[in-house]
Amino acid sequence: MNTFHLKISTPDGLLFDGEVQRLRARMIDGDVCLLARHINYVSAVGAGEAALVLEDGQTRRAACIGGMLAMIDNEATLIATTFEWADQIDLSRAERARETAKARIAAAGNDPRELMLAEAKLKRALVRISVKA
Repeated sequence: MNTFHLKISTPDGLLFDGEVQRLRARMIDGDVCLLARHINYVSAVGAGEAALVLEDGQTRRAACIGGMLAMIDNEATLIATTFEWADQIDLSRAERARETAKARIAAAGNDPRELMLAEAKLKRALVRISVKA
């Protein structure tokens, strides 16, 4: 199968640099799947699972939250706010974060900023849990 070059980075640095057959990721308006020779594309990243099919056919999954994805001239760049490989996610920590976020939502009362922050933390925890499962 044809491949394309993909770089994945976060504020912490470069996480992946290599050839892939396919990249599927959640954008703000739905999932996108990039294959070799995809039309040029740029979008904001949402919150969800990202899956790469490597050159050898193996699939790697990750929690991917926020950032930008660009495919220009058969080279893709994913700059994510958060990107965690499934095998590196600490499930018990994610579950604790989910419970803490639920408690913060309940305690937010009439504070829209607190509610928004708590909901974002809950969504982040739920993405990690679903990718790890």
